[in-house]
Amino acid sequence: MVSFSSELLQTWIISLLWPLTRVLGVLAAAPIFSDRAVPNQIKLGFGLVLTLIIIPTLPDIPRFEVFSLQGLLVLIQQLIIGLAIGFSIRLVFAAVDMTGQLIGMSMGLGFATFYDPHSQGHSTVISQFLVLLTMLVFLSLDGHLMVVSAIAQSFVTMPIAMDTAIISPMRIVAWGEMIFSYGLLLALPAVTALLITNMALGILTRTAPQLNLFGIGFPVTLSVGLIVLAISLQGMLHPLEHLIQEGIQHMQQIATQ
Repeated sequence: MVSFSSELLQTWIISLLWPLTRVLGVLAAAPIFSDRAVPNQIKLGFGLVLTLIIIPTLPDIPRFEVFSLQGLLVLIQQLIIGLAIGFSIRLVFAAVDMTGQLIGMSMGLGFATFYDPHSQGHSTVISQFLVLLTMLVFLSLDGHLMVVSAIAQSFVTMPIAMDTAIISPMRIVAWGEMIFSYGLLLALPAVTALLITNMALGILTRTAPQLNLFGIGFPVTLSVGLIVLAISLQGMLHPLEHLIQEGIQHMQQIATQ
């Protein structure tokens, strides 16, 4: 007859609970995986299956009481590590979202905002278009597989233990600086073209005051913005790939700290 002791049950709980917490932390912050369009049941099921696959490769897990202070601290530690790994790659999509915001505002589409499930807020239609484009590039580069690989690698380099150092927040803050640099760099062609267009409209208004600037300004800036965006999409592909690759490398560096 098979018998179960409290010690055996606690060992099973520890072997599953702490790795699952780190995996769910990554899935809660990483792009695509954290999309609200994906039901929570699927996210939890995927995290559970992924954890069961990773468990046989894990080093020895220290045995703490699950409901003790040490057990709670280790649980929080695993959640922080998982959130940091997922958040580091999410910053790439934040930079692209900023690009769309700059272009959309310059085109006069500041009022055309919709709910974005990725940023969980309102963003312009240009931002959503560029984020979807970045998502396709991310999938084409096997970024989702890189995220799974980083999760598995993190358990080797940062094993589950009380003496494991928590990720330095300054590393993520330093990586977050690229939101502004890359966001402005990607938006620079369209913003420059729209700035020249607005300057031309301003000069035209001064020379011909009878023209209705509000009547012709918005269609002109909208048309110029869409044309420049369509022309620059092909040239934007390489910087997007470079940005995603840098994000993946930074995520792997965090996972191998």
